[in-house]
Amino acid sequence: MKYYVYDMNRKYAELISNWTYEQPYNIYSGDGSNEYMDELLNGSYYTVLDEKDDIIGFYCFGKAAQVPAGNEYGAYEKTNFLDVGLGIRPDLCGKGIGYDFMVKQLEYAQSKLTSENFRLTVADFNKRAIKLYEKLGFVKKMTFKRKGQKGEMEFLIMEKRNDLNK
Repeated sequence: MKYYVYDMNRKYAELISNWTYEQPYNIYSGDGSNEYMDELLNGSYYTVLDEKDDIIGFYCFGKAAQVPAGNEYGAYEKTNFLDVGLGIRPDLCGKGIGYDFMVKQLEYAQSKLTSENFRLTVADFNKRAIKLYEKLGFVKKMTFKRKGQKGEMEFLIMEKRNDLNK
């Protein structure tokens, strides 16, 4: 499958803001709010379409890919890393497209954002994502906890040196 990356626009932000994921991934579900749409349109998010112009997911970079609670633990102190985040359309999750989707993201980040190193934050329970990230060469570096409305949640920080051209 070929992926095409575009700046986020209102049409796709509205679609994404209403995506609903099944348990336990429902923490990634959108709430359809204007605040969420505004975040998607802040310039840090990119829409990913397939060759039929169907939305596959999105990429985000920088602070948009961070969990703010991580700042209390020094999770984002290294400034020579680009934080990367992503979302795949709910009906495509678990269908085996994650690897290629993420490779495209890292290639895009390398060519457009000229990053030397990548960092991501993932919920500790998201074992299938962690397995994918490890397959891509990300290494676990630290954990931190965030307290929220739904209780306490643990997150992993994973890092990857930029070796896409090696």
